[in-house]
Amino acid sequence: MLKNYVRIAWRNLVKSKIFSFINIFGLATGIAVAMLIGLWIYDEVSVNTHHKHYSTLYQVIMHQTTDGVRHTNRGMPLSMGDELKGRFADFEGVAMCDWGGRHSLSYGDKRFSKEGYFIGEEAIDMFSFKVLNGDNHPLHDPYSIVLTEETAHTLFGEENPVGKIVKLDNAHDLKVTAVVAAQPKNATLVFDLLLPWQLQENINPNIKIYKDNWGNYSWRTFVQLNDHADPGTVNAKIKNIILDHFPGDQLVINSKPEVVMFPMSKWRLYADFENGVNTGGFIKYIRMFGVLGLIVLVIACINFMNLSTARSEKRAREVGIRKAVGSLRKQLMGQFLVESLFIAVLAFFMALGITAISLPYFNQLTEKTMSLQITNPYFWGIMMVFTVLTGLLAGSYPAFYLSSFNPVKVLKGVHRVGPGGALPRKILVVTQFACSVILMIGTIIVYQQIQHGKNRPVGFNKSGLIAVNYSDDINRNFEPLQQDLLNSGAVVSVCKTNSPPTEVWARQSGWEWKGSQQNDQLIAFPTIATEYDYTKTLGIKIKEGRDFSRAFATDSSGVLLNEAAVKRLGLKNPIGEVLKWNGAPRTVTGIVPDMQMESPFQQVSPLMIVFFKGWVNQLCIRMNPGMSASEAISRIKPVFDKYNPSFPFEYKFADEEYARKFNYEELVGSLAAIIAVLAIVISCLGLFGLATFMAEQRTKEIGIRKVLGASVMNLWQMLSRDFLVLVLTGCAIAIPIAFYIMDNWLKQYQYKIHIGIWVFMLVLVLSVVVTLLTVSFQAIKAAIANPVKSLRTE
Repeated sequence: MLKNYVRIAWRNLVKSKIFSFINIFGLATGIAVAMLIGLWIYDEVSVNTHHKHYSTLYQVIMHQTTDGVRHTNRGMPLSMGDELKGRFADFEGVAMCDWGGRHSLSYGDKRFSKEGYFIGEEAIDMFSFKVLNGDNHPLHDPYSIVLTEETAHTLFGEENPVGKIVKLDNAHDLKVTAVVAAQPKNATLVFDLLLPWQLQENINPNIKIYKDNWGNYSWRTFVQLNDHADPGTVNAKIKNIILDHFPGDQLVINSKPEVVMFPMSKWRLYADFENGVNTGGFIKYIRMFGVLGLIVLVIACINFMNLSTARSEKRAREVGIRKAVGSLRKQLMGQFLVESLFIAVLAFFMALGITAISLPYFNQLTEKTMSLQITNPYFWGIMMVFTVLTGLLAGSYPAFYLSSFNPVKVLKGVHRVGPGGALPRKILVVTQFACSVILMIGTIIVYQQIQHGKNRPVGFNKSGLIAVNYSDDINRNFEPLQQDLLNSGAVVSVCKTNSPPTEVWARQSGWEWKGSQQNDQLIAFPTIATEYDYTKTLGIKIKEGRDFSRAFATDSSGVLLNEAAVKRLGLKNPIGEVLKWNGAPRTVTGIVPDMQMESPFQQVSPLMIVFFKGWVNQLCIRMNPGMSASEAISRIKPVFDKYNPSFPFEYKFADEEYARKFNYEELVGSLAAIIAVLAIVISCLGLFGLATFMAEQRTKEIGIRKVLGASVMNLWQMLSRDFLVLVLTGCAIAIPIAFYIMDNWLKQYQYKIHIGIWVFMLVLVLSVVVTLLTVSFQAIKAAIANPVKSLRTE
């Protein structure tokens, strides 16, 4: 029987090629979109799950109240690891870790710049880094180094790297003790090399001064609980570990510092905190695109339902004859469900092809390296279930509808689909277009919000500005390097800073000002450390006062404030005002505009720019605006090769880095736009199919009307009117829903657009135009047909 059902299904597909193509292609497109989004969601939710101890790994974080707000800090004191291991027996492992950075590696005449971490020796077992070659405990020796397989091959080729000596940052000889497998690109800790935690203290003696400083939160702490430890109980034990080191300090007591463990399972998707409460994070994008993928799939299924039920009269006589010869309704339902499953299977294989072709472009858009898991049996199992569910969803209504026909009426030729029979189909069309309109409105508003952020004044000139990582060689040779850069003609200004132009890497507390309260010392203000020529290099226009100057020795204790800082500190005449930073006086020498160095969609934070020698992480370089970037770089590179030989010359353009701030919003906008276009295409395919069938159904009616004098315009209006009413109804339902959804989406931004009525009018007009263009082809074709051909049998 099943074989017979499949044979009938195939005959029906071949018999109605246009409808078959629309059905299969529409459904395949919906499945392909759902498949691509499913791959993306899987890639996101599987972050870090490759770690063997995924369920017992945590990062130690702290909630603390400053300026009346509960903040969450992921940085910990330097001695936190030793404290946890020494006081508590609940931990299987504890590892301190820095925030990562680039290091030069040299071997023979080879030199490369690679990303790595200083990390505790227990991290290898905690994070189950797979050792491919060498010692299973490779970070025990303070002068060792662990390389990934790719980095080892880059340095040593086919040689065995274990035991070889490499030079780190042109200063320290380290022995390769192990080669580990590279981490997935979506992992939290992605690296080219790992360095022993003890090495950091050995090569940087200044770090040791923080051993007993429990107020400096500059490092990360990772822990692994043992099998018998309860996370809630352990959190209660470590809650006051910071307070224990400040007995009687009312300032710290008032801030209520609370140390807690944050599970690895939440690092990627639930990373946001508000007033000390975990409020979500990237999971909102997972949910958003999951819903969007489902919407496109539902739209494709609606197409199938509409076209199947619209063609009911073509199948009515077949149903009548089958019922007359004894077929039961459940048998007919089974036949129609098998047909829909057959179409779903064909659509699935077409969707696989569409997905395979689209995946490289989708990877480029999402900056991922996803692949179809065609060798994974779980993939095929999931896809089989998915395809069956899709087929059942798409075929359920047609199966119930077609199998309900009365055989007597059908065989007498008096069966007609009345208004009640067409109502479900109209509801489906309205639903289909309502979803498409919501997507269109959402896409336009997301685009507007992105452009709103991009058009916001930045406060500095990001064009022609590059940043280079600082190094010991640059520090030793800074004066001649700076002079040679200026003499090259490619550079007009150079400055040192602790942060790149588009970010602020430090927040410092301990500030006092006129009228401040004791608790204000706990406020951690974004802080930029620099020396001379900072505003000149970044192209910042001073609002009041001046920049730090070599002509004033007192500027070594100076500070620049942005406008937000002046407002926050309540300074009426800020120039010359004396502040205190950790007890040391700082004189305000100038006021700069509010610069967009953090999120372009949030309010600018109060910023302190301090003169601070030695706190340098970046070199900012203003290139000659009269010279092309490529020419300027070609002149700058030899200077760095001369004075910074340990590192290959690497740089970042400030404008490109600033553009990265819009990555998530642009991803949302791009995917929403693609999904909206596909939803509209699928909907239009359905409308085209329905219009075609309606024209076929009403061929004789159109012929009679033409004989009685109806014009082509009259017939076009008659055939288009019903579809236009359905689409306008869909728009009327979609507009308030879209407004509600997008208004809530915009609430996450402090700097945002106001939704204008023109957006809804534009989408309304576009919907009408697209509908008329889709339907008009068949309507006009039917209207201009020769009535003699349609009436010759009457």
